[in-house]
Amino acid sequence: MKKILLSVLLALGCCASAASPVLAASEPSAVSESLALEDGEYAIDVTMTGGSGKATVQSPTLLTVTDGVAYASITWSSTNYDYMIVDGQKYLNESGEGSNSHFTIPVPDLASDLPIIADTLAMGTPHEVKYTLTFDPSSIDSKSSLPQEGAKRVLLMAAVIIIGGGILNHFVNERRKIDYTGKRK
Repeated sequence: MKKILLSVLLALGCCASAASPVLAASEPSAVSESLALEDGEYAIDVTMTGGSGKATVQSPTLLTVTDGVAYASITWSSTNYDYMIVDGQKYLNESGEGSNSHFTIPVPDLASDLPIIADTLAMGTPHEVKYTLTFDPSSIDSKSSLPQEGAKRVLLMAAVIIIGGGILNHFVNERRKIDYTGKRK
């Protein structure tokens, strides 16, 4: 019984730990001339200006660095965006129907403003609207700091506690059966 309880506590401890982002010590990558990140997933704060001011983007957002190139997962506060244009390249909405519009776009330089165009269907007819995304390199943190990741950890910890409690309860009940009867049933 002690081994099971110890296993549950160790599992909880492992789930609760969070990795911190690791900055590369080697040459700068395509992420930015002044900021080099190792390939991996991070959280970064993003702000948006432009448009009517009604739409927003989720912040912090997921930043994925692959082969030295940064990609931001941009989730809008609206379901009405069908594409974004970044550096002349069109990116289509990745979300399903009824979900807020979501795009994965390249971010050439985290230290510079990123002008984008987003096409909205909210006004009856499609309209391309100019926005500017600003990423805050000083806010880069581990992916685990994203709210979605925190919720996943809470659910995982709850599942471990429930399963561990069920196993512990089973052994306690088995022990009670032996104690009351003097023999095992």
